[in-house]
Amino acid sequence: QDGRMNLQAGTQNIDVRVSTIPTVNGESISLRLLSRSEQQFGFDRLDLSGKQEKIIRHLLAQPNGIILLTGPTGCGKSTSLYCFLSSINSIQRRIITVEEPVEYRIPGVSQIDVKPEIDLTFAKGLRHLLRQDPNVVMVGEIRDVETADIAIRAAMTGHLVFSTLHTNDAVGGITRLLDMDVEPFLLSSVVKAFIAQRLVRTICPDCVQMVDYPRDYLAEIGFPVKELGTRFRRGAGCDQCRQTGYQGRAAIYEICLITEPLRKLIMRKRDGGELKQCAITEGMETLRQDGWRRVAQGKTTIEEVVRVTQTDEVMAETTEEAGPVVAGEAAEIH
Repeated sequence: QDGRMNLQAGTQNIDVRVSTIPTVNGESISLRLLSRSEQQFGFDRLDLSGKQEKIIRHLLAQPNGIILLTGPTGCGKSTSLYCFLSSINSIQRRIITVEEPVEYRIPGVSQIDVKPEIDLTFAKGLRHLLRQDPNVVMVGEIRDVETADIAIRAAMTGHLVFSTLHTNDAVGGITRLLDMDVEPFLLSSVVKAFIAQRLVRTICPDCVQMVDYPRDYLAEIGFPVKELGTRFRRGAGCDQCRQTGYQGRAAIYEICLITEPLRKLIMRKRDGGELKQCAITEGMETLRQDGWRRVAQGKTTIEEVVRVTQTDEVMAETTEEAGPVVAGEAAEIH
């Protein structure tokens, strides 16, 4: 069963989404907490690198096209979308979203909550909102070919479209749309970028310590030892972090721009491995490489980056060709 309720916790208004299912050990209950209090969605919340922020701001300045965020459930895609929309929200732009559910309310943005029980699906909501003369459209998720087709046609008719896909990495978004039978020429001409992201746990500040890592281990995982060294932060575990060594989370990103060489491969329907290699050659930094940036900053651990980027299969072979993390961003304990 699914349901919802509202709670007041001090000054916080909390919307609780409840899901229950019977198991042999009793009822299993899952609660999803969504704050209904006013939230701030600025670029500083995303904690992007200077290069990443420059790329994304350029994408957001485009008058039309599709920008797709990819990643598993709970990796922060919605937060990123809200930050993007908030940064371009103005009285000169009409922004309409179709979401399931509407997680946060943004002043000045028309937000539609998908309701399958009354046949208000992503596809139908998107089709109807295009009659409302929007400049910017956000679709919570592209789940089927019908939604993908409408989103692409919206971008072709002068709209800037944002949405999400459940894929392991940025290039996986390309192969997913091709698997949905989206025409390669439409995909390559309309989609501006795929942005993959993950959340890594951040090191507990109360039990942080410096650790020397074996060079053999670092070489095995493709870590750039020459640029960053072998000594980094790690949480020892304490009562404040319940012996985990971590408190809080931060995002890592992978931005795949649809460049001309990549566009040619898409037109030929090349496989994901070849597409990813081309994207890396064109300057894409992988999730794991961005994770190394977080390690150098002292925000997370090498083990945590490896844990959340295990599907980043070509990382070890491409680390040496890719540019190093800026050494000045490395953190020290005083």
